[in-house]
Amino acid sequence: MTPDVTITVIVFNDAARLPRAVRSALRQTHGNIEVIISDDHSTDDTPRVARALAARDPRVRYLRLEENSGGCSAPRNRAIDLARAPYLMFLDSDDELPERAVEFLLAAHAEREADFVMGAVERVRVDTGRTSTWMPHLVAQRRTVEGIETEPGLLFEHLSTSKMYRKSFLDHSGLRFPEGIHYEDQLFTAQAYCLAKAFTVIPETVYRWYIQPYGAASTASISNQRHKLANVRDRVHVQGLIDDFLRASGHANLREAKDYKFLKHDFRMYAGDLPYRDDAWLRGFADLVNPYLAGLSPTAYERLPRAERVVLRLVRDGRLAEARVAARGLGHPVAPRAAVADPGGRLYWGARLPETPEARRELDLTDLGLDTRPFPGALFRHELTRVEPGPGATLRLSVRTYDPGLRLPVGPQVAALVVAPAGRRLRVRFRLDPVRPGVFAGETVLDLARAALPPQGFEGVRHPVVQLTEGRLRNSGLLLAPLGFPAVTARVGYRHGTAPHRVTAEPEGRGAGRLQLRWTPVGVTARLVRPLALRLTRSASGRGAGTPRSGTPGT
Repeated sequence: MTPDVTITVIVFNDAARLPRAVRSALRQTHGNIEVIISDDHSTDDTPRVARALAARDPRVRYLRLEENSGGCSAPRNRAIDLARAPYLMFLDSDDELPERAVEFLLAAHAEREADFVMGAVERVRVDTGRTSTWMPHLVAQRRTVEGIETEPGLLFEHLSTSKMYRKSFLDHSGLRFPEGIHYEDQLFTAQAYCLAKAFTVIPETVYRWYIQPYGAASTASISNQRHKLANVRDRVHVQGLIDDFLRASGHANLREAKDYKFLKHDFRMYAGDLPYRDDAWLRGFADLVNPYLAGLSPTAYERLPRAERVVLRLVRDGRLAEARVAARGLGHPVAPRAAVADPGGRLYWGARLPETPEARRELDLTDLGLDTRPFPGALFRHELTRVEPGPGATLRLSVRTYDPGLRLPVGPQVAALVVAPAGRRLRVRFRLDPVRPGVFAGETVLDLARAALPPQGFEGVRHPVVQLTEGRLRNSGLLLAPLGFPAVTARVGYRHGTAPHRVTAEPEGRGAGRLQLRWTPVGVTARLVRPLALRLTRSASGRGAGTPRSGTPGT
């Protein structure tokens, strides 16, 4: 009997996870399928595992490439040529298909003719078990799209694995995965969107994507190798290939939407990493991205949030140290260290006036209201300049506060460091003295042993904030840590009836780089808290934690 759907599972040196992926395909509620395990010439135990899986179920076929291709495209393309079904899906060996994925996608194909059907992707954090939906706003509504020009925002959903394709569409259009490049999904999916006369979007979850953002560098997926300049080069290269395709295929009108997607998604991921990169990396990064950035649509830049436009402009102008500073405010209400006013009273990022019309437009902070916002929402910047361990569980902290809008009155300020583990607040007051207009500095001691913990124990992470006051009004702001300070660990909870814990102070390690406090129960407390936490995580996710992607398309 001819299968209805061919599911290609690509694999390379992933013997441990391959059975889970294949099982997820075989347990589909729609069972008339074939599974092709396409092995990119693995050198581990994958061939033996794959052959055993094929021997166990006649729906499974094993294909082994004669040599390693170094990517995802070749094993997928070889399987397309062998597929017997009229519909095709692609699965990576470290991910899964939800049980009704084939059923949902095939039903949508039956309802209305479409070149492909796409559904929701569930992301599962391997380290926490937490789940989320990839680009949920794009798949929330069931609909058939008559050409990508009607919804160019769908270019943000560039995964090939979230879709079921009509094989005749791929064959007649000549569409195959581009070989010899990374980020092949982005080019393949852009081509599929443009070549399809119609495609259907459904809200049901059709793919389960396991991600491990902070796994070992040696096993990190392509999208988690952003620390490599080669990764930047690969991503920029594929954007150029997409641009060439749009131009050659008569879809140049999509260029602005595609440029916006690159700035908002691709560049934004690298921008969030800038605080953690050294000077040499920053220079190399700028050399790679700036020629491409110069050719992007001005209207794509205008659609970005202000904080992202600031980082982009600083990178483009070669102000890389300032770009690193600005990037710590992405996604958070953090002020710049300084702002400068022109003769007309407009405020700009940094300590010097921008020199070009483009820089003036993109570094203009006037409507941010640095000098006019109501005090509870006023923007400040609090940075730790020193973190030193003291006696017991104490930390000696030096704090510098920047007030570029000159909101605070002249003279010393009363501030407080606030942290609340398990909902129980610890508040430590200290004084900020003026250093120069708009800059204050102070010191305090944080005794972590004073943080009240529940009798049953607490396991979790908290980020202290700095509170300023104006009369009865309070303003709370992030406390940014020195990114290179070594973690400090102390034991707490051996007095006053509090359960014993280990508490670690460290930089956040991602994003803004806030000061992070991590409580871990020890001894009997650990045996009580951790099983409960594990049960809650499994209950929330509906499954055990998985493992990271093995080298499939970056996001």
